[in-house]
Amino acid sequence: MKISSRSLTDGQPIDGAYAFCVPAAEGHVALSSNRNPHIAWSDLPAGTRSLVLICHDPDVPSRGDDVNQEGRSIPADLPRVDFFHWVLIDIDPALGELPEGAFSSGVTARGKPGPAGPNGTQQGINDYTGWFASDPDMTGDYHGYDGPCPPWNDSISHRYIFTLFATDLAACPVGGRFTGQDVRSAIAGHILGEAALTVRYSLNPAVPA
Repeated sequence: MKISSRSLTDGQPIDGAYAFCVPAAEGHVALSSNRNPHIAWSDLPAGTRSLVLICHDPDVPSRGDDVNQEGRSIPADLPRVDFFHWVLIDIDPALGELPEGAFSSGVTARGKPGPAGPNGTQQGINDYTGWFASDPDMTGDYHGYDGPCPPWNDSISHRYIFTLFATDLAACPVGGRFTGQDVRSAIAGHILGEAALTVRYSLNPAVPA
């Protein structure tokens, strides 16, 4: 099973076009074009009935005390947790690819609608839902893809792992307002194969991606 992309190169930085934020001279960051990257697949295992795509960042600080605080930096040795950026299920294997920009193009305040997505897919909520929960201008359910926006004062660059799972499920058994962890639990025992691309991103000028 293979995953490929015209937008991403495994092991390399992700372009700002696919990020939620880009560096800015004032205010540290600015909103970006937030386009979902192109993703394609080939050589799927026999018996594949549907695909699942999950993009997560495993390098998110486990505590928010220092996040984006002037005069402070997030230590590299702080324990890190997962942050889900894209949870997409019920992908028809016959599609062969997900076009760039078809699932996200621009930042949508309060989140994109869902769960219904293009071509019969279903989109879970990503973790910007929790991040913006206390922001009256941005709070909402963030369905589908929203790209990288790591803390601008982090001591490490962040990894973004796009993992494609081939499953024996005609449809992933989750419903309503579902999360990345819900999907991970639902497909356990039904995965026929998987493939991943990993890219990096940083908003800290002193920390190259």
